[in-house]
Amino acid sequence: AVYEGTKVHRKEDGRVILFRPEQNAIRMKFGAERMCMPSPSIDQFVDAVRQTVLANKRWVPPPGKGSLYIRPLLMGSGQILGLGAAPEYAFLVYVSPVGNYFKEGFAPLNLYVEKDLDRASPRIIGFKALTKAKSRGFSDDSVNRKNIEEVSSCNIFIVKGNAISTPAVNGTILPGVTRRSIVEIARDHGYQTVSQELSSTLVGIKTGLIEDKMG
Repeated sequence: AVYEGTKVHRKEDGRVILFRPEQNAIRMKFGAERMCMPSPSIDQFVDAVRQTVLANKRWVPPPGKGSLYIRPLLMGSGQILGLGAAPEYAFLVYVSPVGNYFKEGFAPLNLYVEKDLDRASPRIIGFKALTKAKSRGFSDDSVNRKNIEEVSSCNIFIVKGNAISTPAVNGTILPGVTRRSIVEIARDHGYQTVSQELSSTLVGIKTGLIEDKMG
């Protein structure tokens, strides 16, 4: 199966807005190709998402109270138990109202630095690292052994002067739609954006060389 995730928010004037669903469609096509699965076109994907949202518009929470989470899903649905491509596939979209992902809401997150486990890699044991972080009272974990990468819910950006650094998309982090949007907006506002390994960032945070960080 290949799935995507995005949200619909309600504005103060009552309108509901989607955030760049075509980017989720492109990412699903990429994943489906990797899995040897046929996939909906970008137009089909976006239209299905919009129709599902309109049919469930009443479930979009009020402004500031959460959002309507959207889960487009592409899965093999034919009669097969063996390992291999399915004889047929189903594309569906389901939704659910949700509150803020973190109990802190929009307040700063308290992240745990995991040094012994990989959050995402060929030796993937990400949930163990996340569970360990939460059991110690942290919001999430953020390190893939020596490098700061992404957390389970968002990408990470480090701000120093006019430069914004974010981990490179190299196979262990998600090429997030929000990540791409922030990079584009930052460039439009004159910031230098750099995709690179953030192995020395912890030193900068401890010494105060890093001015800000966001996810």
